[in-house]
Amino acid sequence: MGDCVDRARNGGKNGHSDIVGVQESRSSKRARYQELNDVQNKVAVVLGAQWGDEGKGKVVDMLASNADIVARCQGGNNAGHTVVVGNKEYDFHLLPSGIINPKSKSIIGNGVVIHLPQMFEELKKNEDKGLAHLRDSLLISDRAHLVFDLHQEADGMQEREKGGKSLGTTKKGIGPTYSSKATRNGIRIADLIGDFQVFTDKFHALVASYQRLLPGLNVDIESELVKYKTYAEEVRPFVIETVSYLNSAIKANKSVLVEGANAAMLDIDFGTYPYVTSSNCSIGGVCTGLGIPPSLIGDVYGVIKAYTTRVGDGPFPTEQLNDIGELLQTRGGEIGVTTKRKRRCGWLDLAVLRHTHMVNGYSAIALTKLDILDVIPEIKVGVSYRLNSKPIDYFPTNAAELAQVEVEYVTVPGWMSSTENVRKYEDLPINAQKYVELIEDKLGLPVRWIGVGKDRGSMIQCY
Repeated sequence: MGDCVDRARNGGKNGHSDIVGVQESRSSKRARYQELNDVQNKVAVVLGAQWGDEGKGKVVDMLASNADIVARCQGGNNAGHTVVVGNKEYDFHLLPSGIINPKSKSIIGNGVVIHLPQMFEELKKNEDKGLAHLRDSLLISDRAHLVFDLHQEADGMQEREKGGKSLGTTKKGIGPTYSSKATRNGIRIADLIGDFQVFTDKFHALVASYQRLLPGLNVDIESELVKYKTYAEEVRPFVIETVSYLNSAIKANKSVLVEGANAAMLDIDFGTYPYVTSSNCSIGGVCTGLGIPPSLIGDVYGVIKAYTTRVGDGPFPTEQLNDIGELLQTRGGEIGVTTKRKRRCGWLDLAVLRHTHMVNGYSAIALTKLDILDVIPEIKVGVSYRLNSKPIDYFPTNAAELAQVEVEYVTVPGWMSSTENVRKYEDLPINAQKYVELIEDKLGLPVRWIGVGKDRGSMIQCY
């Protein structure tokens, strides 16, 4: 110790060059660390910005053509994403929509809850439509939790118990599965493909737990175990540890696209609680659902419909229970992909979009279904709310308050001509352009893509 101090005071054998040498070494290290942390291709994210059904699948399909990896980060088979290619329509509930691209890997992340019977049925259904590469593309996180039939049965029983106060869930078992995860008696993919006796013991414990809560719940444990012994072998080839896989791919400058399910207004924290889903479908769910640090997230694209829809119960300030609502529902084909229920329809609500932009920090907007408005002579846009006759600059937390807001609208002229065959922004009718520019101006965000039809080719790239 004394020798080190003396050398420092006297500059070592060569004056102060030893200290300079240390400083240069640290400088070199810092440069090397910076180089290691400089990721050229940060993760791009696609999120629903309203109450779901905005057309995320179509946007993901478009962007996936240039992606090495497409990943789902949360939700389960309560999601419903549709992609139309030519005369074929593909529906995805658990599989990432980007799986259509045979050149990319598709990951079901740790934040997703997986009902294996549904997943294998979905694989087969889309293979039968000609997507022969699906099993070569799919990777599943060993940390993802399993949705069992008992979760779905419990979901239905809990909804029935609520009677007239039901939340309108999809009854796919998503909420009960996330509840099992939170109470730490959930079962993960890793448990299924590990020691099957350990899986058996955990399954018995899970059933017992639910039967204490819901005495009427009947589960044939032995037949379920036989079934899942088969599923264990069937799913095993797809399973990997996705956290290290994804982070290594990002550091290697692979292009990664994350596909959010559901939408920001259904987020369990920031949506219209309790009329929400059971996961974080905002930007935070990307980090927790895939194990990606925030520093690696790049562009966040919010997908919005040119009007607003929602499925199930809950407040909906711009809902139109009139001819306009009926027209939007009919022209837009607004039937839930998962539930097959009619979607409620209303005018575009910019107060909703300002709220979800605040939470998610969108880089740009993808605006879909502009063509549905082609036949409306006057179009309204909800721009702000009043509560108790006073303007408010926040989105109400309480569902009862949100149900009482008065929407302030601006009315703009429609364009009354078809946009379905338009492929350049400048070829859109002037009033359609003004509608897009109104959205941009009010949100302070660019509209990067505009959808004017079902097919993957019907997207206008604005810049």
